[in-house]
Formats: sequence, C-alpha cells, structure tokens
Amino acid sequence: MKNSNIIIILIISLFYINVSNSQTLKTGTTAAQVLKFNVGPRAIGMGGAYTSVSNDILSTYWNPAGTASISSNEAFFDHTDLYLDIKHDYAAIATNLSDLGTIGLFVSVLSMDEMEVRTIEQPEGTGEFFDAGALVVGINYSRFLTENFSIGFNFKYINESIWHMSANGFAIDIGTMYKIPILNEFRIAASISNFGTKMQLSGRDVTKTYASGSTGRDILNVNLELDKFDLPLLFRFGVSADLLKNENSRVTVGIDAVHPNDHSEYINSGLEYSWNETVFIRGGYNSLFETDSEKGLTLGFGLNYRLIDAIKIKLDYAFQDFGRLTNVHYFSFGITF
Repeated sequence: MKNSNIIIILIISLFYINVSNSQTLKTGTTAAQVLKFNVGPRAIGMGGAYTSVSNDILSTYWNPAGTASISSNEAFFDHTDLYLDIKHDYAAIATNLSDLGTIGLFVSVLSMDEMEVRTIEQPEGTGEFFDAGALVVGINYSRFLTENFSIGFNFKYINESIWHMSANGFAIDIGTMYKIPILNEFRIAASISNFGTKMQLSGRDVTKTYASGSTGRDILNVNLELDKFDLPLLFRFGVSADLLKNENSRVTVGIDAVHPNDHSEYINSGLEYSWNETVFIRGGYNSLFETDSEKGLTLGFGLNYRLIDAIKIKLDYAFQDFGRLTNVHYFSFGITF
C-alpha cells in the first residue's frame, strides 16, 4: 500500500509541476491531433470527466489503468462524423487474464473526403485530388497491484499522411487509479498520454527540381527537410465518487483537470445516472476555462441489454456542442462476453 501511495503522489506532483511551468500557448505546434479526439459516447456524455471513472473498454483511451476492472471480455466500436467532413473511427477489444491482468488492442482512424489540388499557377485546380488521414494502433496492459490500486500502460504506433507524404511515431500512455471505500466509492486517478517520439513528414512531395549550371539545362533535385513536431502530450488528473448507490440507482459525478503541452489547461465535469445498470442518463461540460474553446455542453444516454447470461450489448449516444463549428452526435456499439 505504501508503494501505491508513493506512485500516486509522484504522478500528481508531476502533473502540477507541468501545469505550473510555461503558460504560453503553443497552439498548432504538435502533430497527430487524432490523439486528442475524445472517444466513446459514455465518456463524452459525461463531459470528458472520465479519468477516474474508467472501468471499461473506453479506458484504452482515457486511462489505461481502468481496463483492470474488466472482468471478462469487452469489444467496442464507434463511428463519428465530425465537423468539416472529418470522420473518426475507434475500435477496441480487451480480455481479462485473471491474476496476470488485462490485455487489449485498439485502433483509431481519422479520415476525410478528397480535396482538389490547387496551386498558385492553377488556382482552379490541377485535376488531381488528395486526401489526408491518421492511424493509431495500440496495445493495452493493466492490472491491480493491490485490491484497490491499478496501473496500466498503452504502447502506440502512430501514422499521419497527406497526399504523397507520411510521418510515423511511437508513444506510451501510463495511468493509475486508486479506489477508496468512502461515499460508496471514491476514486483518484491520473494519466500521462502520448509521451513519445517527434514526427516528421517525408515523401516525394518534398523533392523539388531546380535548373542549374550556366546554361540552366542541368537539373538539380533537392529534398527539403521539414521540421519535427512533438506529440500532443496530455496530463490528466481526475476524481469521482458514487454519491448514490443502491439496488436500483447509482449517481456518479466526476471532475478532471487536464494540462496539454500545446494549449491552455481546462476542466471537464460530468455525471451519470444509472437505473439497474441498464438505462443511463449523462450530462457534463467539456473544456471549462480553456482559452478560445468551442466546446461546451455535453449530453448522452445509454442502454445495456443482456442477451443471455454471458453476453451483454451496450448502445450509447452523446451530443456535444462545438460552438461556431457544429453540434456533433456520437454513437457506439459495445459487447461484453
């Protein structure tokens, strides 16, 4: 227990040290923005206050330590049409290996419609089309170190591409969760996401051809060297509690403090009401106090339906207000077996 408390204190201290460091905004200075797209209507409906609530397959994104609470097998898939014709898909599966812990796999895909290639010489288009996208593939592992303390890790491969260019990177996530038997159950959690390599685009689009020599007939091919960019590092610290918990009802509230390396700090808050762990109603507020945020109110509901004793279907929906952009609707399908 003493070691568990030391780990928690170190992670919380690291979080606040980074929060107290530079307050200068660095918007647009990181690569692989797909790593910042929130996942799962349950978590989104609660305003993203999910770091300490994580106890299911969504933990592969929010807090890798949360998958330790999975008791059997879980699979999850969601598809979201975001703003500006951007599409995001996320799928994950995890299985409990008893005393060995829980292991999972997940994949995240960002895609968009093709766009016409335009140049200074041909502003109306060259007749060519290009697209852009991103792919994240990862492995999750977690386990309980004590009855109430869990730790988890994600190991991720990241790829971004645009037309004939691509960039690759690797990252790890580390998360912890500590459960305290007060207020039915009080939870403290922290996670560090996307600690990894820099990313640099390369490909044939950086090759430029110049005329050289006294006659200008010689051809010189030059490869431009592009900048390297950090990954969007995220520090999350969350607390949550079951304020009400009886045979029929449960009310869970949570709050997260988030510190990104490329923008200002913000707060997520939310709650979830459950009836018989079958029907769920959720609400929250995302990115409170974030500078120039377009995010805000979130709402959602869910339904867990048991087909047979060993198989349960999970259907979830969430709504999020994105201000001047558009409202986004999230749907997901999950199964426990």
